[in-house]
Amino acid sequence: MSRAGLWFKVIAGGILISIGGPAFVEYIRPTDEELRKRYNPDLQKRAAEQGSRREQEFDDYVTKLKEWSKSDKSIWYAAQEEQDRRRAAEDAQRSQAKEQAKVQREEMRKEMLGEK
Repeated sequence: MSRAGLWFKVIAGGILISIGGPAFVEYIRPTDEELRKRYNPDLQKRAAEQGSRREQEFDDYVTKLKEWSKSDKSIWYAAQEEQDRRRAAEDAQRSQAKEQAKVQREEMRKEMLGEK
């Protein structure tokens, strides 16, 4: 066999593998709709209910990523600062709720003692 024939076979095989492989995978891969049809009814119902919520969460996350990327800091530092701010706000809210509960308990105790 000549060298030209060998090179032709190698190139044809490479083209077949590099184009035909992904095309075959795309052909046999089921679509999202086909996958949903294979779900049992409970999963179909749950996926339909949670779909919009998950899309909203993803959109919120992408929006935050865009916001963090505008910062001159690394995205990871910006995300950490955001998490720290959120945690501090939650702690402040929790301590405020504890303080209100404490005041309410004190008022209830005073009412009970005053009525006796």
